[in-house]
Amino acid sequence: MRLFMKLRQDHPIGTAAAKAGMSRATGYRIVQDPQLPSQKTQSRERRRPDPLERIFDAEVVPLLQSAPGIRPVAVYEEMLRRHPELSPGIRRTLERRIRAWRAEHGEDQEVIFRQVHEPGRLGLSDFTDMGPIGVTIAGQALDHLLYHFRLPWSGFEHAHVILGGESFVALAEGLQNALWSVGAAPHYHRSDSLSAAFRNLDSDARTDLTTRYEALCAHYRMKPTRNNKGVAHENGSIESAHGHLKSAIRDALLMRGSCDFADLGGYRAFIDEITSRRNAAHGKRIAAERPHLQGLPARRSTDFEEVIVTVSSTGGFTLRKVFYTVPSRLIGHRLRVRLFDDRLEVFIGGTQLLTLPRGRAQANGKHDQVVNYHHVIHSLRKKPMALLGLVYRDKLFPRQEYRRAFEALCEHLSDRQACKVTVELLALAHDRGCESELAGELARVLKAGGLPDLVALRAKFAPDPAQLPVVSVQQVSLGSYEALVAAPAMTGELA
Repeated sequence: MRLFMKLRQDHPIGTAAAKAGMSRATGYRIVQDPQLPSQKTQSRERRRPDPLERIFDAEVVPLLQSAPGIRPVAVYEEMLRRHPELSPGIRRTLERRIRAWRAEHGEDQEVIFRQVHEPGRLGLSDFTDMGPIGVTIAGQALDHLLYHFRLPWSGFEHAHVILGGESFVALAEGLQNALWSVGAAPHYHRSDSLSAAFRNLDSDARTDLTTRYEALCAHYRMKPTRNNKGVAHENGSIESAHGHLKSAIRDALLMRGSCDFADLGGYRAFIDEITSRRNAAHGKRIAAERPHLQGLPARRSTDFEEVIVTVSSTGGFTLRKVFYTVPSRLIGHRLRVRLFDDRLEVFIGGTQLLTLPRGRAQANGKHDQVVNYHHVIHSLRKKPMALLGLVYRDKLFPRQEYRRAFEALCEHLSDRQACKVTVELLALAHDRGCESELAGELARVLKAGGLPDLVALRAKFAPDPAQLPVVSVQQVSLGSYEALVAAPAMTGELA
């Protein structure tokens, strides 16, 4: 309309209307009455009584003022309780009125300030729960988290499977893996508040955890920062990336056709492949950010906790509500244990003795056990009845077939005989190194409705060490060596 009125100053009505993109009739109408149709419309009067007229200012507003955080649906339900004559259809009207009232009279809300990221300046860490994904290892559900690191400027990211909860060990291992993966370190590192890691810690332990975190960042010349507890948007550049990464993992599992993996290593390789694909899409920006990052130190920092334990007469030690068995020759010794997220490395002095899988206390807080039958079988053979009431009996069986064999033996034999045969089966697996093969044979026997036959199984998994032939080795006479030494000299004389 403005264009038409401007053109009308220099052109006839028809020409001005054509150039303005309107009909000749519309041009004449505008000349006669330049007011827009929307400006002529009269506001529509209310067609029915306002159902909230009596109660909104009198009851709803005081309720909103006294409880600013109350939900509109709660106000709606309260009004229906106070006034049964009200129609349930007033909900949307009430919600709109409350929203309008809060826009005019409500409290100030928190403002989120978008940040400009500089290359090489900031790295972000956070943990995300992977339970809803439904990953299984050999058919068993894997309860785990995913440590997620990201450089917000370039989009580089790294993910690491965490078997336990949020902890300094998990953060240290995941962060260092990420830094060595990208080959450099940012100038600042921001993590969440580690609230889960601080839970149930006394003040000294919390101070120690804070000190170790600051020392870890100092090792890589990063300035440590944390977002406030419970304020997720302060870490928003990685919080939003969680959803994208988990969606990519979910899609990859669907294309794979299964959420089950043979072992933990296979699942970790699967996660690494997905993050590598995502990083490849940001390859140019990652390459552009690398010159702005800091170089790495000559070596990694510690990513474990070190604890001193004493092996008790029960053939093991308890650490973090988990009992671990070790070779019985270590009973009474003090051991130095390095506690990683997924394993324990056991030392005596400066010598590493063995590596144990790390266990976790049960969800209800009860103790758990990590048992290796190889450590206790020699003593259990002397006292087979100890198996019947053994605290960690279910954890003693290396495979389900051995547990099923024990249950079948208990049903058909006396407790003493069942314990003795089961212990001898474990001893057979230990002595002959046939744990997997013996488990397969037990499964076949049990499926046929039979019971394990020790004599037949010992014969099947021969040779029996007691029946091995004795080999006699005769000592060689020292005179034969003198003859060998003299032979070259004799050859020289003949020449």
